[in-house]
Amino acid sequence: MGVIAWLVLGLLAGAIAKAVLPGRDPGGCIGTTVIGIAGAFLGGWLSATFLGRPVQREFFDLATWGSAIGGALVLLIGYRLLFGNSRD
Repeated sequence: MGVIAWLVLGLLAGAIAKAVLPGRDPGGCIGTTVIGIAGAFLGGWLSATFLGRPVQREFFDLATWGSAIGGALVLLIGYRLLFGNSRD
């Protein structure tokens, strides 16, 4: 997959992670988008490095989507822990 595909995947993974963890984030929509993109890259790297499951070249691979969404969730939870969760 190219960089543009990773960006699109990251945007969608960030939106899915936001839907799984609803609430107001300290960074708003732009912060969540950046977290989604970074989470897609992080998830792909973690999957290839530690799980021995390199990211496939296909855009619609279930493992690729799972790792991207998982990475976005990890970053979103970490972001909320570090910068506060305004759900109160």
